[in-house]
Amino acid sequence: MVEKETDIISLLEKALSEKPQEKLEEIGTVIKVGDGICKIYGLANAVYGELIDFEGGNQGIVLDLDENYVSVVLLDISISVVEQEVVKRTGDVFKVPVGEKLLGRVISATGKPLDALGKIDCEEKSSLERLAPGIVDRVPVKQSLETGIIAIDSLIPIGKGQRELLIGNRSTGKTSIVLDTICHQKNKNVICIYVSIGHKQADIAKIIYRLEKDGALDYTIVVNADAKETALNQFLAPYAGCSIGEYFLNKGRDVLIIYDDLSKHAIAYRELSLLLRRPPGREAYPGDIFYIHSRLLERACKLSDKKGGGSLTAIPLAQTQGDDISAYIPTNLISITDGQIFLDTNLFNQGIRPAVSVGLSVSRVGGAAQSKAIKKVSGSLKLELAQYNELLAFAQFGSELDKASQKALDRGRRAFEILKQPERQTYSFVDQTMFLFLLKENYLDTLDLDQVKPFAIQFSSYVKGTYPDFYNQILETKVLKDDDENKLKKMAEEFNIIFSKS
Repeated sequence: MVEKETDIISLLEKALSEKPQEKLEEIGTVIKVGDGICKIYGLANAVYGELIDFEGGNQGIVLDLDENYVSVVLLDISISVVEQEVVKRTGDVFKVPVGEKLLGRVISATGKPLDALGKIDCEEKSSLERLAPGIVDRVPVKQSLETGIIAIDSLIPIGKGQRELLIGNRSTGKTSIVLDTICHQKNKNVICIYVSIGHKQADIAKIIYRLEKDGALDYTIVVNADAKETALNQFLAPYAGCSIGEYFLNKGRDVLIIYDDLSKHAIAYRELSLLLRRPPGREAYPGDIFYIHSRLLERACKLSDKKGGGSLTAIPLAQTQGDDISAYIPTNLISITDGQIFLDTNLFNQGIRPAVSVGLSVSRVGGAAQSKAIKKVSGSLKLELAQYNELLAFAQFGSELDKASQKALDRGRRAFEILKQPERQTYSFVDQTMFLFLLKENYLDTLDLDQVKPFAIQFSSYVKGTYPDFYNQILETKVLKDDDENKLKKMAEEFNIIFSKS
């Protein structure tokens, strides 16, 4: 057995040799601290996004590299950091816990539990920033992601792997739409991640209560960075949510992620950038404001079967002021995403809920992500609604309209009645197909406006109860054949007699 070299000569030889010394830790010193940001001297080899350990127990992330120092943003402002404090590099980036055990939990942007349900034992951790899958690993979006909302599923369909922006003024029902969408995914094998950025704690508590009450929390993960959190935590939250979503995506699962909302995320990043003394650009936002959102949303995709066939569908929310979708952040997001659903304040105030503006909303994936049954019955709906809106402007002037125009106006009113939908009530695509079939085949034309929706709902219930085989056939095949249409016509005539007697 060889004796260990412990004499002074051998130690000096090892020190003077050209071989790199083992386990050298690079340490630095805090030279300035304020507003949750430290300037550190001595970390010459630190890299952007690296996690830094402080002697006093705090941690921070490198967000700026200067010639003489690095700027580190603190993760926890409750732990004090003082000048001349010693810091050291970890040699690794900041990571969040990922895994099945996160389902049903509410966590912070840094992966800490916020729901008083105990520690989260996740063996795996994932970095916040990851390269988006390449074109070769992706396939076109062609599977429908049902929202249960007729106005969206029939006119602006969302596909699995799509990025669809939900945009509108404050209090126009954006969060209600995404919560209904999450609740509609029950028993559909879709994992939902709700990322809350800059909301009040009371609002988050209501959202969690709603998800729990409707049994949606079992397949949902809530990542919360509320209004009291630091700008860094609000900035990290969507990336943390996306990394958790990618864990399930790579396992071949379907994931829906909601970013509520990216306007507040941009404001948090602007605050960080101004504190880091970066040069401000338009509206004081930094020059890379477009990049922070594009690199986040580009990670949403539908993977090829070779890669497991999973999908990550992103629905980012953005807030406008005065219905102005040409503002800086909204236009950035519109150009990144595959379409937008615009909620109009005027429609909302008129009592049309959800207040989806048909003219300004678009899905760039379109009918490719729509079931054939709905596509068949909703073909001319968008055109009819556009004609209605145009004629409505003329009708307001009090000018007399010809019979064709009056008929188009009447039809438009009935279409809007069908598209109206109360909060917390979603419909399967088969029910939606029935509703739109009645509209298309003029079965609603003789009814009073207040009877249109009850007639449609009761008809769908009648078909489901009396002809369950027919209903289940459409549910499984997602196709409405010509023979099926003829059968539906007979059913509608049968039901019309029952409805008129009641």
